[in-house]
Amino acid sequence: MKKINANAVPIKKSLKRDWELYLFLLLPVAYVFIFNYIPMGGLVIAFKDYEVRKGIWESDWVGLEQFKRFFESYMFKDVMGNTIVLALYGLIAGFPIPVLFALTLNSVKNKRFKKITQTIVNMPHFISTVVMVGVLMLVFHNRLGIYGNLVHVLTGEYPGDVFASPSAFRHFYVWSGVWQGFGWSSIIYTAALTGVDPSYHEAAQLDGASRFQRVIYVDLPTIVPTIVTLLILDMGSILSLGYEKVLLMQNSLNISASQVVSTYVYEMGISGGGAGNFSYSTAIGMFNNVIELILLIIVNQISKRISDTSVF
Repeated sequence: MKKINANAVPIKKSLKRDWELYLFLLLPVAYVFIFNYIPMGGLVIAFKDYEVRKGIWESDWVGLEQFKRFFESYMFKDVMGNTIVLALYGLIAGFPIPVLFALTLNSVKNKRFKKITQTIVNMPHFISTVVMVGVLMLVFHNRLGIYGNLVHVLTGEYPGDVFASPSAFRHFYVWSGVWQGFGWSSIIYTAALTGVDPSYHEAAQLDGASRFQRVIYVDLPTIVPTIVTLLILDMGSILSLGYEKVLLMQNSLNISASQVVSTYVYEMGISGGGAGNFSYSTAIGMFNNVIELILLIIVNQISKRISDTSVF
């Protein structure tokens, strides 16, 4: 028998009573619908041999031919391999640091110090990608940067160009992202820690728990649901590496490690030798998104079974 919610308000009455709120909601809903849902109709070109003169619907249907072409391409292994390595490296290096920082900062008694620290670590988040890459190149330039001049002073010789090294590219990309984003990412954990009942800490202190033990056994369990939820959401976009930063750091010498799905899609669809191959680039992007969706569902189900915390 279907249960009836006694507190439920009929939709007509709700619209009449809260029409101002629904009016405010109308604009963001329209924005999402126009710019996020309507363009999804264009994904059909991934299954077609799209020609501009014929248009989306009149172009020849080729089924999974574009996907097969990508799977059989000599670039498939390199592009997917680089994307997965960078994504996993970034997740392993970047996900725990905001949690550790929030736990550490929360245990600090001095409120003024906490506010100043939060302000300082949040500032890099507002630096644009172009400026960030420019700073990296200036600091680590092998002749003009601090790194190059320091090595020259110590050894009498200039070092090699670190931006030409494929292995160095991965470290620069990941750790510059960690530095730029860990403060901003820690805000949600800091907010979650404000919900810890002070009586738990008082009881732990009476039992002789040290500050570190209170962090481990009181603070950390409180934010575990938040950590799990954000981890699930991160897995849903783990392969969506922003192409701007990769593209700015990419050159012909490090391309063996810097060619990822997003930059390959850009190259095939807009620039490079495959410019204008919209069907092929759309198919690659769709394949990437399908993998992310599968990962999201798998991680969500695992989390639901292990910790009873899930997004859906």
